[in-house]
Amino acid sequence: MEYRRLGNSGAVVSAYCLGTMTFGDEADEATSFRLMDQYVEAGGNFLDTANVYSAGISEEIVGRWLKGKQLRDLVITTKGRFPMGDGPNHVGLSRKNLREALDASLRRLGVEHIDLYQMHAFDALTPLDETLRFLDDAIASGKISYYGFSNFLGWQLTKAVWTAKAQGYQPPVTLQPQYNLLVRDIEHEVVPAALDAVVGLLPWSPLGGGWLSGKYKQDQMPTGATRLGENPKRGMEAFEKRNSNAATWEVIGAVQDLAEARGASMAQVALAWVAAQPAVTSVILGARTTEQLADNLGAASLTLSEAELAELSAVSKPQMADYPYGEGGINQRHRKLEGGR
Repeated sequence: MEYRRLGNSGAVVSAYCLGTMTFGDEADEATSFRLMDQYVEAGGNFLDTANVYSAGISEEIVGRWLKGKQLRDLVITTKGRFPMGDGPNHVGLSRKNLREALDASLRRLGVEHIDLYQMHAFDALTPLDETLRFLDDAIASGKISYYGFSNFLGWQLTKAVWTAKAQGYQPPVTLQPQYNLLVRDIEHEVVPAALDAVVGLLPWSPLGGGWLSGKYKQDQMPTGATRLGENPKRGMEAFEKRNSNAATWEVIGAVQDLAEARGASMAQVALAWVAAQPAVTSVILGARTTEQLADNLGAASLTLSEAELAELSAVSKPQMADYPYGEGGINQRHRKLEGGR
């Protein structure tokens, strides 16, 4: 397993992180324990959870698994922001909600300290300075080591970074966005913002909801042991939209061809591509079974060549208008005038 710096911090995490959103829902406690054991045995040291995953049950399962273990190198991240109660102050990035959410996460995890605390989404109602001051205080009090964000836009990340610098607060170290060969829009603004701030990306849904693993077939309704197969109403509209897009199957075909050529699974190829992208610190794996996790972890041993990466990047290149991002956009024209720098 490769290890990388956690964004701009001094902490080190494995290039593949174990996500726990399935714990307590699609994976029972016994299966969840096996998944964490399997992941750590493979060299992984980074667990990602959130207070809203299975309404707190995911954190509780992780906490019971941690009990009595001496895993000094393990890095735990959780999140706060979304409702964990019905009251008007049980949501958002206010000091009041985050203080209660953080303390509740500490109790469920059974720990006195969380390594990385992430804001699950932007909050337009709470002053950004209030959120950042709380996080700086949480670091000073020893409750967290670092903080980061999830699902922020490029301007939101940049504003947070520079507000923290202006106020003398500790800066964020990570951003957790959706990123895969079928969803690359963050490359327009979010990736450049992360590179500029030296913030590490922790991509979620690197397999595009399972599409890049090859589990879905064109114009065939999902069946069997898949999320859509077991619950067709879940995301069927999104399935039909993606299924009818010719570009989807072009990308999936390229992944399949490369997987066959390399003797790897499609999931391993798709994961290896994400792990190789600029600013990516650790790719979040979301397995429901030990078989799925074993296959996903195989990506840690797969290194794609520059030509292979370029081939996948070309076939999955996101569509954009000429202005301001495209080949005819002002940024691209200036780059050519400046010698491509």
